This record gives sequence, structure tokens and C-alpha cells, in this order.
Amino acid sequence: MANERLRAALLAKGMSVAELAEAIGVDPKTVERWIAKGREPYRKHRYAVAALLGADETYLWPQALTREQVASASESEIVTVYPHRWSVPRDTWGRLFAHAAEEIGVLVYSGLFLADDAGMVRLFGEKAGAGVRVRILLGDPDSAEVAQRGADEGIDAVMAARIRNALVLYRPLRGRENVEIRLHATVLYNSIYRADDQLLVNTHVYGTPAANAPVLHLRKVIGGDMVSTYVESFERVWAQAKPVES
Repeated sequence: MANERLRAALLAKGMSVAELAEAIGVDPKTVERWIAKGREPYRKHRYAVAALLGADETYLWPQALTREQVASASESEIVTVYPHRWSVPRDTWGRLFAHAAEEIGVLVYSGLFLADDAGMVRLFGEKAGAGVRVRILLGDPDSAEVAQRGADEGIDAVMAARIRNALVLYRPLRGRENVEIRLHATVLYNSIYRADDQLLVNTHVYGTPAANAPVLHLRKVIGGDMVSTYVESFERVWAQAKPVES
């Protein structure tokens, strides 16, 4: 059976069979067999292909790794765990976004602590100016989901007010090239802060402000699927969110 995922990833990257073969040091006919006949490469070649195409090894070859290997790789993606968001050092946030070369993503209800940091907003602007894609997802202040989250935290309408405040604070970024802000009406189980292949994931706990909930620091490892799971969740929310007019 043909490997359509590998074929599609190759096309999306704009890379030919011959170019991929040369990059990883194999014969083009070998790559053609991987695609047309679904042959499974050696692990070192799977790793190299996945890295070049910016795809997950487990996505390109779902049967290649055992459950135990996937679990082990996923566990290796955990850099550290913070008991509360407020216990994450400020320089950790700064380093996370400062190292982004391609992508910065923020998925929150308000994330006011970030928007209220003038240095962080300035960093987002500088990164966008350097060609980094910056995407910010805030909760729709008029949505039922935001109202429910406010009720769950015992702050009711304050949650919507925080979002509107964040929108004002992000005004220097609005309309800039490489920056887009959207509003979502989603039940969030986690807030996600992304910089390329690293994430800070702030879990949501019923009745508890996000600042008091745990944070996972994750870094993508080939073969693991924790980071991929959160990135896919971000993309699903992004796809159904509505843009904020500049």
C-alpha cells in the first residue's frame, strides 16, 4: 500500500524524491519504494526524513514504533513540571519565545499576565518583524464559554473584562505583518504557549484560577506524541476562531 502521508508531506515541503534521497544519502529508487510500495525505512532514515519534512515519525509511519517506544519518547518530551503557573520563572517565558525561529502561538482565555507584560508584547513584535509567525487566540468575551469559565473561577464578568483588556494591550501588534489575533468560543482544558517545538501547557482545574494550576514544559522529541497532540489542538481551535479586525 502506498504511503500517501509521506507523499503529501514531500509535496507540502516542495521537495522532490531526488532531493530527499540526496539529503539523507539514499538512492532515489529507495525513496520511491517508500512512497509507492509503502516500504518502511530503517529507523535512522525515518528520523532523518521526519526531521527534514517537519513531520512526526509516528505520523509518516504509524506502525513503525511500538506503543512502548512511543510512550518512552513521549515521556522524554517532558522537560519539567511546575506546580503552579506563578512558579514558572519569568525568564523561562522570555527564553521560550526568544528562541522561536518560525512560530509563536498563544491559546488562552485572557492570558492577561502575558499581555500586561510590555516587554513580552515588544518581543512578539520583534519576532514578527524577523519573520516569525505570531498567532494569538483569546476567548470571545461575548461567548457562553467565557462566561462559564468566569463562573467556574468565581469571577463571573471579570473574565470577559480581562479579555477586552488583553485586546487593548495587544493593540501595538494588531495589523502588523506576521501577526494575527483571533477570538475563539471553545471550552479550554489547557492554555497553550508555543515557540516552535517547545510548549508551556497550563492545565485548567475546575474552580481554580489558571495561575494556580500546573504547567508542563514540553520539547518535541521524534517519536513522541505529546507535543503533537497539543499542537493539533491549537490548530483545531485556530481553524474555527474568528479574526480580530486590525
